[in-house]
Amino acid sequence: MADVLSVGVNLEAFAQAISAIQALRSSVSRVFDCLKDGMRNKETLEGREKAFIAHFQDNLHSVNRDLNELERLSNLVGKPSENHPLHNSGLLSLDPVQDKTPLYSQLLQAYKWSNKLQYHAGLASGLLNQQSLKRSANQMGVSAKRRPKAQPTTLVLPPQKNGEAYYVRRYVDDVISRIDRMFPEMSIHLSRPNGTSAMLLVTLGKVLKVIVVMRSLFIDRTIVRGYSENVYTEDGKLDIWSKSNYQVFQKVTDHATTALLHYQLPQMPDVVVRSFMTWLRSYIKLFQAPCQRCGKFLQDGLPPTWRDFRTLEAFHDTCRQ
Repeated sequence: MADVLSVGVNLEAFAQAISAIQALRSSVSRVFDCLKDGMRNKETLEGREKAFIAHFQDNLHSVNRDLNELERLSNLVGKPSENHPLHNSGLLSLDPVQDKTPLYSQLLQAYKWSNKLQYHAGLASGLLNQQSLKRSANQMGVSAKRRPKAQPTTLVLPPQKNGEAYYVRRYVDDVISRIDRMFPEMSIHLSRPNGTSAMLLVTLGKVLKVIVVMRSLFIDRTIVRGYSENVYTEDGKLDIWSKSNYQVFQKVTDHATTALLHYQLPQMPDVVVRSFMTWLRSYIKLFQAPCQRCGKFLQDGLPPTWRDFRTLEAFHDTCRQ
């Protein structure tokens, strides 16, 4: 028996195992040859069947014998140490009491885990770079250097002698007044309880009321309540924190918050406000429009509360997906 090397492999048993594999492959090949040739070289049918069965059994016994021999030799070969660039830590594999102090196996496991983590982190980084959330002209094939820099209409105002805040308020009032005239079935009441920030009370027919909290010309928050619900606090101010008592208007509030995230164009905030109000106006038939997918007016006791951002069609919350 050859010496067992430091790598933990018995070379003589390894050579015998290779020969056993070759013998096993030959035995298996003889089995398939026997099945392929079938019953031959016998005059009677009974003689051919007996000869075929005997030959087939002999071949199967050879396969079983070679397989057992290969299993015996595989136990003698030993387990080789894995070759990882761990420098002097490979000496830990020579520890005779590895069962009590399995430092080397744990170190190999940590090394594999670190490599796998690095690999997956590289894949994730590539995907995130491809699916960037930044809305830039680079995604449309236009060079960022040649892209004209748009100036926000509400943030860059020339200084005036009476103060910039006054002209900001006038600009916001003018935009809201134009939107109010666009939709006859929608009334908008503008107030400024906290100085320059505007708060809108939007009444849509006799369907619902919406409190819109604005920062300059950017919408910060929306609360939707029923037409008959109270929208004021005890001290007479607009209640911007309490939810509606009805589940249908709570759903519409959630959808309105989603709409604020959809309609985003910082360079043209007046267009954003007009687009949001156009979307909000589609709720004038909240209780009259059927779902465009299932055709029903009610589902789980609720009307279609979702409005498509592009077509303004009505859908139930579960039918829109």
